[in-house]
Amino acid sequence: MDHISPDSPAALPLETPLDMPVQALRGPAAPRMRPVGKAPHLVWLRRLVVIVPAIAMTVQAAREMAAVLDSGGITTLIVVLMVLFVALFAWIALSFTSSVAGFISCLFRGGRRLGIGLRTPLPSLGIRTALLMPTYNEQPSRVMAGLEAIQLSLRETGQGSQFDTFILSDTTDADVWVAEEAAFLALRDRLGSGSRVFYRRRPINTERKAGNIADWVRRWGGGYPQFLILDADSVMTGDALVRLAAAMEQHLEVGLIQTLPTIANGNSLFARMQQFAGRVYGPVIAHGIAWWHGAEGNYWGHNAMIRTVAFAEQAGLPLLRGRKPFGGHILSHDFVEAALIRRGGWAVHMVPGLPGSYEESPPSLPDLAVRDRRWCQGNLQHIAVLPSRGLHWVSRMHLLTGIGSYITAPMWLAFILVGILISLQSRFIRPDYFPNGKSLFPTWPIIDPERAKLVFIGTMALLLAPKLLAYIALLFDSRMRRGCGGAIRAMFSLLLETVIAGLLAPVTMLTQSLDVFAILLGRDSGWNAQRRDDGSIPFGMIARLYAWHTLFGISLAVASFLVSPYLLAWMSPVVIGQALAIPLVLVTGSAGIGRGLRRIGLLRIPEEVAPPPVLVMAVARAREMGDGPTPEAMRRLRDDPALWAAHVRMLPPTRRRSEDAGLATGLAKLEEADTLEAAAAAMTRGEKAAVLGSAAGLDRLGQMA
Repeated sequence: MDHISPDSPAALPLETPLDMPVQALRGPAAPRMRPVGKAPHLVWLRRLVVIVPAIAMTVQAAREMAAVLDSGGITTLIVVLMVLFVALFAWIALSFTSSVAGFISCLFRGGRRLGIGLRTPLPSLGIRTALLMPTYNEQPSRVMAGLEAIQLSLRETGQGSQFDTFILSDTTDADVWVAEEAAFLALRDRLGSGSRVFYRRRPINTERKAGNIADWVRRWGGGYPQFLILDADSVMTGDALVRLAAAMEQHLEVGLIQTLPTIANGNSLFARMQQFAGRVYGPVIAHGIAWWHGAEGNYWGHNAMIRTVAFAEQAGLPLLRGRKPFGGHILSHDFVEAALIRRGGWAVHMVPGLPGSYEESPPSLPDLAVRDRRWCQGNLQHIAVLPSRGLHWVSRMHLLTGIGSYITAPMWLAFILVGILISLQSRFIRPDYFPNGKSLFPTWPIIDPERAKLVFIGTMALLLAPKLLAYIALLFDSRMRRGCGGAIRAMFSLLLETVIAGLLAPVTMLTQSLDVFAILLGRDSGWNAQRRDDGSIPFGMIARLYAWHTLFGISLAVASFLVSPYLLAWMSPVVIGQALAIPLVLVTGSAGIGRGLRRIGLLRIPEEVAPPPVLVMAVARAREMGDGPTPEAMRRLRDDPALWAAHVRMLPPTRRRSEDAGLATGLAKLEEADTLEAAAAAMTRGEKAAVLGSAAGLDRLGQMA
């Protein structure tokens, strides 16, 4: 493929357009375009082994719960409680049986398909692969540091020339936009002549990340048989990239290969808990679903290799009917894209056994809540996608899982509240001993406390069993065991993570429940950049965010105590977590506590003990570039003629009409201002971006002092 000289800062590959039609979700089912291959042998039997025991356990648990609540009559509250219990227990039971399968897969070093090996020589690549880095108002130094580490790791494989990298910016903050351009130019200079790294910014970020990727497919997809999507915090080794590219090249019926990203580089207590859980429990869960999903795997939006023609012909996302938050563009696009690719007859595989795929965690619970709020809205949109024609039943299960990951929060909340109401009712409302009129023998209410205890213990055992299985798997893996500080430290880490996560779980439950209710009331989540490093939040802000959680916890405690001190003791994990929400969030967001635990060897993971070179490089480069405040864009351009010239060359050739209003207002403010600083202070983010994206705005800017 011919390219503009890389000496030009604005160089982009010549466009090789590829059609990407919008898909219809409704209507008559279309025949599959090709048979799906490479499914594991007897995959139907694997699915029976996982699903049938989960159903059997749910039926037995429902019978036991019905016996617990056998009070001689059926009330509305009891029916509601039973429905909630069955739905929630089924969720837990399926997770348990899937984790058992994952545990066995981990013990036998499974999780690798399509000829992907670890000790075999690197295969030679015959086709070019694109690496796509979508970014939205992210810190440019971190994005470029990760990309530089990936590029250097690829060079070490000797096959770096087979990869082109595209930075696909949807940034709306003009200061960050210009900083991205400067960081991109510096990255290309460091990589040297011949580096195949390109930068494109969209003035209007239609359809958010999904639209960003679709724009690349429609402009350059015809020149690349396959591409890999990164996230702003993604880092991958050259070894993993080459093996993924070779697997896609060799298996022409495969449309998507998803890796299991390892969470790393966490500093705060919360981030280190997340990375410990992801590193120790994550493989058991991921191996399990990969084992029985087969060629109907899922897609998590990043660190995945995708066949371009499969994505282009099947993954054009339609607008959902209705108004926001349920209508409009699909926010959680990845699950839907995987389902559509599979609908078109392409295989979708997960390879959790391939190392070399990394990402980062939000540094605090509020940061996770911001991301979850957006994901919650996107996953609830999947309700409209579920009836789509031609989807494989496993793909529908993926969509249901995405919905359930947020719907279960208000279900747990409702289950707790209904249980308290039933207890209050039995405490303060006299039972009807003769519901059928006059009778010689009364009907005595029966609640079996011993059976209730057994149901509770059984439920908690299934809930915690995946963690225990993960610990056992760790003991059989010498590298993992040493990397987690040895068997004893790993056990203490598991207990610490379990206790703190158990206290935070009710807080998250209430937050997600409020999010679901807000979305149902029509409130859109928006699209915000994510914090990556610092988990510290001012106490006042935490108090405002979690005051309702504290009040709710105290109210639960009072209501439980009114029934019985024993009920309060039973409810104590929920009550304590809610009542202590503010100090819990404050403590878990602390980087000092996180580093202190690292020094004594708790919540440790192998990537901390022996960091992979690609992560070492990414962290070192990010520190060298610094993370200070982003310079003001207009002054920075005026003071740097080379950057100004590069900025002009990187502008798109035409403007969008939707930018005209912001441009007109921005130009007016430029005319009224005496200095650049005054003009910048007067403009909104959109106005400044419109001015810096137009010839007229740049001409006026060039005339100012």
